[in-house]
Amino acid sequence: MYMFMAFIILMTVCGNLLVIISISHFRQLHSPTNLIILSLAFIDWFLGAVVMPGSMIKSVENCWYFGETFCKIHYSTDVMMSTASLLHLGLISVDRYLAICKPLQYRTSVTMHKVAALIGITWMFSFAFGFGVILSKINLVGVDELLINPCAGTCIMFVNKEWGMTAAFVGFFIPGTIMVALYIKIFYVAKIQARKINCSLGVTRAEQDKKDYSSGQREKKAAKTLGFVLGVYGLCWLPFVMTLVINPSFDLSTSAVVFDALGWLGYFNSTCNPLIYGFFYPWFQRVFRIILSGKVFQNGSSLLNIYAENNL
Repeated sequence: MYMFMAFIILMTVCGNLLVIISISHFRQLHSPTNLIILSLAFIDWFLGAVVMPGSMIKSVENCWYFGETFCKIHYSTDVMMSTASLLHLGLISVDRYLAICKPLQYRTSVTMHKVAALIGITWMFSFAFGFGVILSKINLVGVDELLINPCAGTCIMFVNKEWGMTAAFVGFFIPGTIMVALYIKIFYVAKIQARKINCSLGVTRAEQDKKDYSSGQREKKAAKTLGFVLGVYGLCWLPFVMTLVINPSFDLSTSAVVFDALGWLGYFNSTCNPLIYGFFYPWFQRVFRIILSGKVFQNGSSLLNIYAENNL
């Protein structure tokens, strides 16, 4: 179990570190959308480097050896990062919606500074939410008498029925439904735009039309990729969220083993995101080769045209 979990942690840390280096180093990747992806990659990296090692020891040993204070910090950070992940996916959904459905408004209103400010607000809200819930113990109201400590080092996050329902709907189902609706609208509009551009290309073959078509195709592909990221997030975290909702109704009868397993399924989402980028984004594959070949350390490497493979 230690070897398996350590491998997952290593994949999570290295994969997301590669995304962080790629977007930070290459200027061609400095865009509002990639800025959100960069922040999301840092969340996944932080989960792998800080949260998951403690969860690994707790899951394998069935005890917590680091004291009550660090237990609270551990779960507060866990809730904070999970909340930040979902909010970042929401930012990405809105970004793709504006880019495809309102392209003129997107080019003039969505700037790096505005996106950076929204990311900062997202981080602050996630911090306040994660640490506020755990440290205030609002999630334990009414379930204190049901808590049984199997050993002196127990560190398990419990939630009452009211908080489980509130957290599930406010923090998962409602924003998830809104994001799915946005992506449905995105793909509907993208399909109409592609049909119109194809007709225009067939008649005029103008150079500007070609550029618009190429840009539209990139925007559509980005929407598909990030929509897939949203789907994987939902599949990984849905079982855990459903357990939070159901468990209080059955006197917290879900075993710690099941709870930990579902939590690790949620963590696995952080491992999957870099793999999704590598599979769907050719530029990510090229950047990966640049980093492995050592070209990233050459002068001027940050100015490389990573979208043109023959320039690498």
